[in-house]
Amino acid sequence: MTTDLRRLVVVGASLAGLRAVEAARRAGFTGSITLLGAEPRAPYDRPPLSKALLQPDGPAVVQPFHTEEHLRTELGVDLRVGAPATGLDLAGRQVVVGAERVGSRIDYDGLILATGATANTWPPGVGVPGVHPLRTAADGLAIRAALDAGKRVAIVGAGFIGSEVASAARARGLPVTLIEAAPQPLTRSVGPAVAEVLTGLHRSAGVDLRVGTQVTEIHQTGSGVTGLSLSDGTTVPAELVVLGIGARPATDWLRDSGLALHRDGGVLVDATLATSAPGVYAAGDVAHAPLSVFDGDVVRLEHWTSAAEQGAAAMRNLLDPLAARPLQTVPYFWSDWHGHRLQFVGVPTADEVHVIRPEPERFLALYRRGERIVGAFTINGRREIMRYRRHIVGRAPFEAALTEAATPAAV
Repeated sequence: MTTDLRRLVVVGASLAGLRAVEAARRAGFTGSITLLGAEPRAPYDRPPLSKALLQPDGPAVVQPFHTEEHLRTELGVDLRVGAPATGLDLAGRQVVVGAERVGSRIDYDGLILATGATANTWPPGVGVPGVHPLRTAADGLAIRAALDAGKRVAIVGAGFIGSEVASAARARGLPVTLIEAAPQPLTRSVGPAVAEVLTGLHRSAGVDLRVGTQVTEIHQTGSGVTGLSLSDGTTVPAELVVLGIGARPATDWLRDSGLALHRDGGVLVDATLATSAPGVYAAGDVAHAPLSVFDGDVVRLEHWTSAAEQGAAAMRNLLDPLAARPLQTVPYFWSDWHGHRLQFVGVPTADEVHVIRPEPERFLALYRRGERIVGAFTINGRREIMRYRRHIVGRAPFEAALTEAATPAAV
């Protein structure tokens, strides 16, 4: 570490923010670190909110990665929870917390932006009891309570969040309707051939999957939601409506800062995660970063592994910019549906999606761009998926990956 920075500020008590703090201390940084979090709790793991937390036999509490005491005493962090950033003064190198004119200002020499994403709004459901997004611990606990109470469930959006909630509802034997505007779930994320298999997983588990339709009206009484009307003319009874309609970068507080932002509000960064402002880096769901493994494709990743990697890398590069190196990120995500583990590594933008094994219990598809492999999707191939990650990192020819697929593997 070759730095004269003395005051670091990390905005976002998230996985990326926590990994940034840990990386600073591992690198030997002895100055002050302030960690700001909008939620009134220490950093916690978000994937379990739609997975283990909602399962009937899962834990009914959300545990933090570390206690607040550990963060303050062991890592020497000035932890401020329930303290959302509201502005950024690049010229003065200050983060504003609280109301614009009366808010406090925190000085920084180096800054990491890791505020993550916030659930997209759905105006018809605003303020209606029983209608919930799923982004925070409070959201997850409210949805779990409704599932425990045996509520009839309707889910708007058949992406990963919506599909995992559907899986949790069916694990309890609850009726669940999953509503998707597209012809199949996750078509843009995995391609039509794979999406067809995912459709089959839901329907085999008893999910009432409605595709190619949208919500046109929400029905409610004084006690809360009672159902939905759809554009296909049908109605869906429900006392619990979960919104899985995506998320947007939590960067409204940056819009007047002068920082270069993407059209979706995400923060534009270079291959080292540096923003357009000196001494400011971004990581996790907010960052639009070029992927060197994929010829510089610029993407914003909402994946656990990417947030962890980027948080640590952003801090290392901030502390020692002369030694900064492009992060060799290969996107990876997993999801649990109806007792099946879905995994994807790489990127879905491909010239061809080659299905190797069509059986849903052991499905495998490989993604080709040009002459190389750029992605792989498996169902119940927990160890197998990493074989293809090595091919992707090594820019292996697609034919080599096909040969690998023909080799028996533990799946």
